[in-house]
Amino acid sequence: MNNYVINIMNKYGYIGILFLITIENIFPPIPSEVILTLGGFMTSQNGVNMNIFGVVLYSTLGSMIGAIILYFIGYIFNKDRLIKIVRSKLGKVLHLKEENIIKSYNNFNNNGYITVLYSRFIPIVRSLISIPAGMNKMKFSIFLIYTLIGSVIWNIVLVTLGKIVGENYMLVAKIFSKYSKLILILIIICIIYKLIKRHFNKFM
Repeated sequence: MNNYVINIMNKYGYIGILFLITIENIFPPIPSEVILTLGGFMTSQNGVNMNIFGVVLYSTLGSMIGAIILYFIGYIFNKDRLIKIVRSKLGKVLHLKEENIIKSYNNFNNNGYITVLYSRFIPIVRSLISIPAGMNKMKFSIFLIYTLIGSVIWNIVLVTLGKIVGENYMLVAKIFSKYSKLILILIIICIIYKLIKRHFNKFM
């Protein structure tokens, strides 16, 4: 998979990044961590006509395109119909997992619109969160704003780190692919805090 990503980026540059990030948002198994850190690394190479601004710009555009596609998939399909598709041969070909769809759906229902923003920092969930946003008919303009903010931050951090660490970009990619558990723990803590605060305020 990594060789596939490297070949496309070497051959097509910014357009390759846009294409890969768009596909990554729709088919999560393609890791954005590798694409973005590699893009950052390539900006430091002689003879490569790419810079950090361009990599961030095109990767963000790809993120938005992929997110919009998934938003309208969610808008058209309900939860049960989508799970049937995931369970089918098509779902297996696309490497979609039922538990990831359900996790994204529950996260959105439990925490509301802001989930679209912070989920952009959680691998796999960052892509699939667009589906429950569409299912729940989230206001499209708000969806775009939250997705844009989250995507820009994620892309800037990873591209910049890729440029800084150079040939060790894969190490950064691996670290970011594993840190999602920490983020989920922090989210759970925030939810518990909100529930306790809400319960406490009822008695005030």
